Order: sequence, then structure tokens, then C-alpha cells
Amino acid sequence: MPFPLFHLKGQDFAMIRSMTGYGRDQQLLHGRSITVEIRSVNHRYFEFSCRAPRGCAFLEDRLKRALQSAISRGKVEVALTLQTVESRNTSVAVDHALAGQYITALRALGEEYALPDDLTLSTVCRLPDIFTLCRGEEDEEELAADVLSVLQKALEQFVAMRETEGERLKADVLSRLLTMEEHLSFVEERSPQTVAEYRARLTAKLTELLNGAVPDENRILTEVGIIADRLAVDEETVRLHFAQLRKILESTEPVGRKLDFLVQEMNRETNTIGSKCSDTAIAGHVVEMKSELEKIREQIQNIE
Repeated sequence: MPFPLFHLKGQDFAMIRSMTGYGRDQQLLHGRSITVEIRSVNHRYFEFSCRAPRGCAFLEDRLKRALQSAISRGKVEVALTLQTVESRNTSVAVDHALAGQYITALRALGEEYALPDDLTLSTVCRLPDIFTLCRGEEDEEELAADVLSVLQKALEQFVAMRETEGERLKADVLSRLLTMEEHLSFVEERSPQTVAEYRARLTAKLTELLNGAVPDENRILTEVGIIADRLAVDEETVRLHFAQLRKILESTEPVGRKLDFLVQEMNRETNTIGSKCSDTAIAGHVVEMKSELEKIREQIQNIE
């Protein structure tokens, strides 16, 4: 998938990626400390959520579109934290009318109950609602640009982590694929032998039933042909798609959905091979193939 909004440093081409990742960056820009955290877990589609300070809702759509340019699948959560480090466009307003009313009321109270007049400035400062902190209007475009700048750095870490984990998943899948091919080689070699063994048993049985007479060769060939057709696994072994799976793993695009579909097809073919086999040795290797394929399926569920 291309990255039209961000150019990620060192990411000139895509790799196999996990859907699990984490990235974080913090920068001080225009008097604000901005922190962006990105984390994701497996999900069938792209799902986005954002935790941001009040008043920053206008940023959520921009953050989502920026992430969609680099992420195709996964449940992605962004946490945005803003902290003002330098005062900008901020002033303090004093409600003189309210302060005067407080002072008048306090002195009247002192006279009423013959209390000493110890009213001081510090006393007045602690009275509620006298001071109001006034902030100027936020420059939304400036803030958006700053947040996206921090997001890009966090995204670089996030994608790097996904790719590192993706390479681990790829290596594991390829290793299990080799194991499956070893078991399949045994099945392909052993399958014709089971037909020859069946012919030998059939000939011996017919000879016994015919009291030593030579059985009809054409009848034997017919019976053996029927069994050979039932036991043949040539079509299934071809459709196991080992080469196609390897090719997909070298793709420069998100491949999780393709892999999921392909492994389902491979599972069907492996089950068919298992249903055709009547030989215990072949059955054991088919069981091992199915076990490896299930582990491959579990791994590709983590691939973007």
C-alpha cells in the first residue's frame, strides 16, 4: 500500500507486517509538549479510535486519514496528550465588582459581630470567581501541523515494529511450509506403493479362492484401476499451492486476506488427501501436515 500522506524514513518499500505494533513520540513545538502514542492489535479490517484532549476533536479525522495511508488492517488506537509549556495568548481578568462586594460583605459582617478587621490581599485572592484565566483562540492549523509532525515520528516506530514482527511471522510460516513439503514428499512416494501392495493382496486372495488357479488379469487390472483412482492424490498435492504461498509472502502489498483465503484452500486439499488414504503411514504424515497448516493459519491471522 502506498503512503501518500507520509514518507516514512527508511521505508521505501513495504514488507510483510504484523497487525500488532506500538509507536510513541514526544516533541516540544510552539510552546506545547505534544505526545502521540499509536498501538494496534489484530482486526479483520481497519478500525480507528482516538483519545484526545477536550477541544481537539477536529484532529481525529486528520489523524485517521494519516494512519490509513500507512495501515490497511488492525484495530488502531491513538492517544494524544497536549501540555502547555509556554503561556501563549493567555491573560488574567479580575472581576472588580465581585471583589468589591466580597470586601463590603466581609466588613459588614465584622461590624455586625464586633470582629477585628484583618482583611488582607491574600484573603481576597482566595475568594472564588474573582480571577478568570482567559485564553486566546487556538490556531487550529498550526496545532494540526504540529500534531501530525509528531504522529509521523511515532508512525515510523510503529511501522518498524510491525515489520520486525512481520519478518518473524514470515520466517515461521516458511519453516512450517518446508516441514509440510517433507511430509508431502513421503505421501507422494508412498501412495503408488499402496496401490502395488493392494494388487499383490488382491492377486493372492483370488488365487486362494480359485484353489491355486491363475486369476483373470483383466479383472485384476480393473479392480486395481478403481482403487488407484480412489487413492490418487496427484490433483490434491498440486493444489496445495506451496509456490503460490511463498510468492505471496514476497509481495510488497498487504497480504493477510490473500494468505487467509489460500490457507483455507490448502486445508481443504489436505483434508481430501487424508480422506483418501487407507495407509497408516500416510495417515500419520497427513496428520502432521494438518498440524503444521493449523499453526500457519494461526500465524497469518497476525499478518496485515
